[in-house]
Amino acid sequence: MRASDAERERIAELLREAVAEGRLEMDEFEQRLETAYTARTHGELEPLVQDLPAPGTAVAPVGSSAPAPLRGSAANWPARIGSTPTSKGGFALWGGFNRKGRWTVGRKFTAFAMWGGGEIDLREADFEDRDVVIRCIAIMGGIHVTAPPELNVDVRGVGIMGGFGEGPNEDGETVPEAPRVTITGLALMGGVGVERKRTKAERRRLKEAEEAERAVRQRQRLDGPDTGQGGGGRKELG
Repeated sequence: MRASDAERERIAELLREAVAEGRLEMDEFEQRLETAYTARTHGELEPLVQDLPAPGTAVAPVGSSAPAPLRGSAANWPARIGSTPTSKGGFALWGGFNRKGRWTVGRKFTAFAMWGGGEIDLREADFEDRDVVIRCIAIMGGIHVTAPPELNVDVRGVGIMGGFGEGPNEDGETVPEAPRVTITGLALMGGVGVERKRTKAERRRLKEAEEAERAVRQRQRLDGPDTGQGGGGRKELG
């Protein structure tokens, strides 16, 4: 059966998701993408994604050893909910604290910073519960929260002679299966900032995928349409 433009684009999107999650190397992604855009039938399209799981899902274990789970916003969100918390708070007085990398956020997490600062990074974190409340209190200090674009975040804090709110955010849509995080509290002569952005590794993979896709499209434009005629070579003079 002949493939439509919409079906080719669906396969291309699955390949982009796979390279963003680190499941495909760039050279393999480029080869599959070029095949997808030049495919004419379903039989040519489907094999390109048969060995890839649905975006955002974990790969099933093989034998006795399971592969390391994906981290960051590309991870399987349900698998990141329900762990035992490794931290339920952070405290900074004339100093600082940070919670980042792989850690588990408590159902209720309280952060306090006075004449100091704190950093809370949720991009690679697990969560004790589906609903998490992060309470931030900053007095003449600052607390910075970083979340992936796909996380459901509700900011409700108050700033008095200070600021409590969201900063510049990267584009991205929240997903229903992600945890719901409420960030509340008080900034008194200080600041609490919430930022949504991807990890450097994710941004690099997405950028490389975009560059590879542009290269494939450019090659297609240079090659021109396939006329189906076999005598397109140059004419020899004799």
